[in-house]
Parts: sequence; C-alpha cells; structure tokens
Amino acid sequence: MHDRDCLHRFLFEHYPIRGHLVHLDASWRALLEHREYPAVVRDTLGEAVAASVLLAATLKFDGTLSLQLRGQGPMHLMLAQCSSGLGVRGVARYRDIGDSRDLQALSGEGHLTVTLETEDLSQRYQGIVPLSSASLADCLGDYFRDSEQLPTRLWLHADADGVSGMLLQRLPEESVARTADNERAPVDPEASAHAWRRVQLLADTLRPEELRTLTDRQILRRLFNEDDLRLFAPAPVFFRCRCSRERVEGMLRSLGADEIRAILAERGEVEVHCDFCNRAYRFDAVDAEQLAIDGPRMDGNASLH
Repeated sequence: MHDRDCLHRFLFEHYPIRGHLVHLDASWRALLEHREYPAVVRDTLGEAVAASVLLAATLKFDGTLSLQLRGQGPMHLMLAQCSSGLGVRGVARYRDIGDSRDLQALSGEGHLTVTLETEDLSQRYQGIVPLSSASLADCLGDYFRDSEQLPTRLWLHADADGVSGMLLQRLPEESVARTADNERAPVDPEASAHAWRRVQLLADTLRPEELRTLTDRQILRRLFNEDDLRLFAPAPVFFRCRCSRERVEGMLRSLGADEIRAILAERGEVEVHCDFCNRAYRFDAVDAEQLAIDGPRMDGNASLH
C-alpha cells in the first residue's frame, strides 16, 4: 500500500505548526517476526515504536531516541528505539496479562523515560514521562504540555498488521515561512494560538481505522482541506537491530571471568540471544575462555543495545 514503511513531514504554510505521519507494515512485521506478544502488549509496543519515529523526526541529531517503560504492572518493561536514520526496533516484557489497555494499569503506575543519545555516546539527554493517563499518546501529550518542550500532540494506532501515527507540533512563531521578498511574514500570536487549538480539534476527529488505512494525502485532505499545507517527500522507515558479535563479546567480558567459566562449566558453551531480533551468538569453550582471559576492555559495552 502507498505511504507504508515511510515517514511524511508536512508544514502549515501560514502558521507555526508542523506535522509528521508514519506507517509501518513490513518493518513492523519484521520487528515481530520472532515474538508472540499478547494483543495488548503488541499494540502498546507498536504505538511506542510509532511514537519513537515521530519524536525522532522532530530532532536534528545523529544517534538514537529511546522510549523505555518501567513499572510493577503486567507489562513491566518496554523499550522502543528509533535511530536518526529511522531504523526501528523494540521489545517488551510482561506477566499475567489481562484485557485492559489502560497504560497506567498495564504498567503498574510506572513511568516512561525518553532518552536521546548521540551515536558516539558523547551526549545523553533524558526526560521522565509519568504514565498518568490511559494511553501513550495522552501521556506524551501531557509531558509536552507540562514541560518546557514545544507543544506536541500524537495520535497512535497499532495492530497485528501495522502501526500508524500522526504528530502535530507548534513551533516558535518566527519559524513561519518567508514571503516572496524574503521577508518574514508577520504572525499574529492570537491567530497562531487559535490555529493550534483548531488543528488539534480537527485531528481529534480522525478515527483509528482512518489513520491506519488512508493515504497521507487523504488524511491531510480529510482533516485540513481549508489549510495551505506543504507535504515533503517521504523518508523510509525500516527495522534495524544494532546487535553484533563484537557487542556481545563486550557484554560477556563485562560479566567477568568467573561468570563466563561458570556458564561454560554448566553448558559447555556460551550462547546469547539478542532481545530485539532473537539472533543467537554462540561461543565454544575456546572462544569463551579467551574472553575470560582478555577481561573487560576500557571501552567495554555491557549492553546489547
């Protein structure tokens, strides 16, 4: 289907408002290929993956944006990540899942951590999002409303076949496009505030099945047919796991020689499965013993992330 596995950016020409639309089909199925999640967990993870793409696309950075949920509820851990190149991956942990889709109850009144980390790991930013609403979109909307971030709203939908999302963000008023004479068009702050309220109300009329099935042009025409919009070329979104044998070796070295040798004594080899793609990394007795001898490196990475 058109507009799938891509991100579309758009701008309101006369108001300081921008938006993003994303749909994942094949990339979503690739992410789920080795997982069998209950529908509630699957759909919540899908919404988080869509949100990670929408939020990452608002930033100019070279690195990874992560949304990590932690709590004491049935879904006690969830991680969705999107790179600056729009590569996505995600994983969830759960126990005793019921039918409730209330995110606050599902997480056990947990919290969501938004982490932005540069590719070279030189800079790291974190923000905490209280899970005080029933949906992820509402929780993120509350976070942006109550923080010093740009006012932002999200609409999210996920099921077994695909993931879709829309983001609207109010920009500083000086961001409105320049005129033909290269002079910045004047912006009435009151008109700008009214436009922001109006586009949110219009977006709230979009039904989940419309977000899932309509093309992006149809969605924008359905919602904002009276506005002058600029729709940019789509950017591809894809499933990408960053695991590698080198990263796994670094993680094993960080465990220490005693732990490596204890695993060897019990199993005869060391096998590690990536949480995201389920790829298996095996180390026979010789390779594992060499890791134990080498010990941790100064730059050792203790994570498969």
